[in-house]
Parts: sequence; structure tokens; C-alpha cells
Amino acid sequence: MAVRYPSPLRPGDRVGVTSPSSGVPKELHERLSVAVRDVRDRGYEVVIGRCMDGSGHVSASAAERASELMSMLTDPTIKAVVPPWGGETAIDLVPLLDWDGLRNAEPTWLVGYSDMSTLITPMTLLTGTATVHGSNLMDTPYRVSEGLRSWLDIVAAPRGHRFTQTPPGRHRTAGFDDFAAHPDVREYTLDAAGAWTRLDGSGDVVAEGRLIGGCIEMLCNLAGTPYLDVSTFARNESPDGLLVYVEAGGDDAFSICRNLHGMRLAGFFDRANAVLVGRTNTPGERSLSQHEAVLDALGPLGVPIIADVECGHVPPFMPIVNGAYGRVVHTPGRSELTQTLD
Repeated sequence: MAVRYPSPLRPGDRVGVTSPSSGVPKELHERLSVAVRDVRDRGYEVVIGRCMDGSGHVSASAAERASELMSMLTDPTIKAVVPPWGGETAIDLVPLLDWDGLRNAEPTWLVGYSDMSTLITPMTLLTGTATVHGSNLMDTPYRVSEGLRSWLDIVAAPRGHRFTQTPPGRHRTAGFDDFAAHPDVREYTLDAAGAWTRLDGSGDVVAEGRLIGGCIEMLCNLAGTPYLDVSTFARNESPDGLLVYVEAGGDDAFSICRNLHGMRLAGFFDRANAVLVGRTNTPGERSLSQHEAVLDALGPLGVPIIADVECGHVPPFMPIVNGAYGRVVHTPGRSELTQTLD
């Protein structure tokens, strides 16, 4: 099962919008409209699904959400599917999706992060389809920081395309913009300087392998199940090893430490040549920082661990393509992740 790359989007193509997890409250509909308009301004037709209700923690019943997502992913006229954002319990869709049907259908780009890791990572592992871990639809209007790419750039790229992203050197320390009061906000508040950090030691890092990963709080619940069989994927698609990335959405350091230990014991990191860890603003505990939590759990791997990468919940966002071939370089004067859609 070779990695399958969906066709690059072209003007006139259709983009599906649905909420496999949380929908959009009424007071944020204007922000949704701004984001949809930005996608349309790229020349795409936007198809908004029925599962968008934001009055509760999910947009509809699990059966309805699964049906709509399957419908969009198997509709040959829809070339990409993106949610407004994540949520909390997309895991209830996992046993309801027709994974064989998705494997046999023409591949469609599936984009998202946070709770969407529950779906996009198994999508790559079970069907071989490349997926984009990056900004969600509601983040799309933000200006892309220097050195990074938009998910819209990636889904329009041809097979074989190679691109390199570098850290902008600044990030947001806390909080979120008020989309209800400022639905058209387009500039992130990046109020702190920061660079990538090697946790396991010193020295230059150069590592390669196919990319796979996602949000720790979501993936830990799939560890040890058939839906997160990283070892088989590595054996078939990247026998020389993987580049694994993880990021914390908001859990405390103790929870992250436990979850990463569990994922390691379940084999999630067995084929990792290096681990990239997203920057988090979640504070550590008195006796355990977030960096220490990662090192406690993943230090036994004996591979480079690079933290404070822009692949998490802290703006700005660095999209990562699950299934793409990656090459990470980290030296005192250079940090970069190169991805090849091949």
C-alpha cells in the first residue's frame, strides 16, 4: 500500500466543510463566513454540510457526522475536506467509518488538527492517504508567518512537490482572538521569541523518514488499537524509519508524561528516527516541566527529540503532511523541516 496523494486542487474544485467533532456557535458564524470567503477567493467552490451545529460539544449525532464525512470523502467532485476546528470526541466516529471504502475510493485531502488527529492519522495509517495536520478552517484567514505555508498551498501542490518550512522565531504566549468581536482578524499576536530546542542532548540533528503524528491527548486513546498501527505503516512505507511528531493541546505535564509513556509502550514510537514535539503554552508542574515530561517518557527511545516546533496549538502553525517524506535539520544556526509529496 503506497502512500496515496490526492489530486492537487485547481480553481473550480469543490472543498467540503463539515464538523466531525465540534460545530460553530451562532456568535461565530461571521468568522466562519470570512474563512469560507477566503477559500472561495482561491477559486474553489465551498460545500457546507449539515453537521455544523455549535450549540453542544458535537455538531450532530455520531452516525450523522460519520455519514456526512464519508459522503464528502467519497464524493469524486469534492477534492478536500476541512473542519471549522477540532473539539473533544471525534473518537466516536472511528468505528463508524468505512475504512475499506475509504481505501478503495479516490483519495481526498483531509485537513485539520487537535481532535481531528483522531481521524486524519488513522486515515493515513489505514488507507495510505496523505493528510494535512495544520490549521483548521477558522484559522485560514490569518496571514501565514514567514517561513511557513498555508494548508491551501499544500493541497494545491502536485505530486513530487518539495517544500521547506523554517521557524519564524516568534510565537503567541497565551490566549485566543475573540472571533465574535473581531471576526475578520488576520494578524496573529506573536509576542514572544523562541526557537526549536533539542531535549535529549546537544549536537546537530539530521534525520529522515515518513512523517506521522498528531495531538497527544487524542492519539493516546487510540494507542494499541488497530487504528494507530504505526509499526505496520513503517514496515510497508518507510522501512528505514519515521519522523514522528506529537503536540500537547492543553493537558498538564503529568498527563502528557503518562500519555506519552503509554504511547511508547504501545509501540507508537518504535520506528522513530527522531521525534518532533510541538510548542505548548500549558504550564508544567512544580516538579515536572512540559519538556521534562517529554524527556521522561521518550528519552528511552535514544533518538533526537526536538521541542518547540510550530506543529501544535500555539500560533503560528506549521502544516505537516502525514505520509510525506520528511527531512529535519536542527543546528545552532539552522532549523528546518523539508517535506516531499512522494
